[in-house]
Amino acid sequence: MKLHTLVREKSSARPRKRVGRGAGSGMGKTSGRGHKGGKARSGYSPSPVSSGIPFYRRLPKRGFDNKRFSQEMAYVNLRDLDRCGEVEVIDRSLLRQKGILSSDAPYKVLGQGEIHRPYKIIADRFSASAKAKILAAGGEAVELVVQETQETQNKIEK
Repeated sequence: MKLHTLVREKSSARPRKRVGRGAGSGMGKTSGRGHKGGKARSGYSPSPVSSGIPFYRRLPKRGFDNKRFSQEMAYVNLRDLDRCGEVEVIDRSLLRQKGILSSDAPYKVLGQGEIHRPYKIIADRFSASAKAKILAAGGEAVELVVQETQETQNKIEK
């Protein structure tokens, strides 16, 4: 094989576009640049910053973002409460101590799993199924949010 015997594949290189070579070439007269204006001149490049339309108006507005109204929540399932052992009251400090809860965010008890002991569980929120299972086992579900609102109402009344 020698260099002068090599043949280029047809699809590997497209021939250069020759503009401004007469009307018969298909790229004559304005050479594919339209008529007049900055874009028709050589050396012109539009500024991405000051091209007339502000950047925020060039981008589409998409959907509704509920992020500012959302509240971070930690979740604990009933099946995890068996790790608490022989206690009567389960609250945030006990769950943190046992490694079940890791954040300081409000937490919600969910009803996945079964509960076999009558615990008194103090949490920020309970799912309906969790509350039903706790009560069925003879336990008590105390919601902190409800207590706080009752305390604030009592202060207002005084």
